[in-house]
Amino acid sequence: MTYPRIDRRTFVATAAAAGATLALGSGARAANRKELRIALVGCGGRGTGAAMNALEADQAVRIVAMGDLFPDRLASSRTHLAKAGDRGTISDEFSISGWDAYTRIHELGADIDYIILATPPHFRPSHLAEAIARGCHVFMEKPVAVDPTGIRLVAEAGAQADARGLSIVAGTQRRHERCYLDMMDRIRNGQIGEIVGGRCHWNMGGLWKRPRQEQWSDMEWQLRNWLYFTWLSGDHIVEQHIHNIDVMNWAIGSHPIAARGMGGREVRDSDDYGHIFDHHAVEFEYPSGVIVSSYCRQIDGCHNLVAERIVGTKGVAESSSGRAAFTSGPSWRFEGENPNPYIVEHQNLIASIRGAGTYLNEAQRVAESTMSAIMGRISCYSGKELTWDDAWNMDLDLSPQAYAFGPLATPMVAVPGTTPHGETHWPTMAAGA
Repeated sequence: MTYPRIDRRTFVATAAAAGATLALGSGARAANRKELRIALVGCGGRGTGAAMNALEADQAVRIVAMGDLFPDRLASSRTHLAKAGDRGTISDEFSISGWDAYTRIHELGADIDYIILATPPHFRPSHLAEAIARGCHVFMEKPVAVDPTGIRLVAEAGAQADARGLSIVAGTQRRHERCYLDMMDRIRNGQIGEIVGGRCHWNMGGLWKRPRQEQWSDMEWQLRNWLYFTWLSGDHIVEQHIHNIDVMNWAIGSHPIAARGMGGREVRDSDDYGHIFDHHAVEFEYPSGVIVSSYCRQIDGCHNLVAERIVGTKGVAESSSGRAAFTSGPSWRFEGENPNPYIVEHQNLIASIRGAGTYLNEAQRVAESTMSAIMGRISCYSGKELTWDDAWNMDLDLSPQAYAFGPLATPMVAVPGTTPHGETHWPTMAAGA
């Protein structure tokens, strides 16, 4: 099955046509509807968790449709969501699997108000474009793309959402966490002075890995172990470390303008782990010369640290999930209630949809944070300095030639100094060919 990703030109034409016939689609009806109807695309652990978070966020929401490539993932998610009672119980008619589930879910007649997009990140741009063209509000997990081609499509979809009054919230939950919000307000008010530098970390051990089954094709094996393939996850600097990079962008008020990175595959080097790196270190340069050191690692038995440090002329702010404080300068430590941000982000989205809160469209912001991480990864893979403009405009699309269960080569591990700076086609992105 050939299954090309929606490109920018196709999306703009599709969205325009949809706009002519659907007006604001179900999104326009949602503000006046007592019950919000949610669809889930991507029924893995995070997608199922996000759906449960939405049910916890508001008693007037219901999961009405689900889609996933794999029937077993769909079935497992359905069983879990059914524990939430009637609002999480989905019938066979509205549970679909297959490559085209993300389009078919809109054609089931479920009258969807907002859709949760939680497949592997590679698919996010196309799925977002489809949802906006259909007139749906969106919650999308981070990161929102794995390459510059996808990032540009996300930015375009975000602009279309603005034009149609559709709300978008991304899974950068720290942006909705009270301790972070309090800290950022104080930084904006100048309490630690002018920001002059910082550092951020996501250093931890390894994550899950699914042993290959005899009946799995190459494509299925890669999809079920999507963390370890750059075309699917973006590598862990993009898939995971984006949270910390996003916090630095938030504090500084800008994306970086250049990246100088290094990294490699020191311990996690068997074929079972695909071809991604197990450590990255990047020096991000921001406007006005601010330098942020970025570190991420997935190696067992090492010192772990998941946190951010923001250095100002009058003090230092440090943060991590559930914690924020000034560790020098003004005396302050967050000590208030800190509601679960995974639930709050859905509450904020629902308020935006209903017109009961600030209108939210986080597409451009999360696109920039994802692009920051992608820029860092490309710099690490190539061993070259990379500017923001060069990265944003790079003709790089990691999509495979076709989406079908069958043979699919694993790209070679990138070799800094050898892997080209301007790779354009999958799988040579990491092959150095």
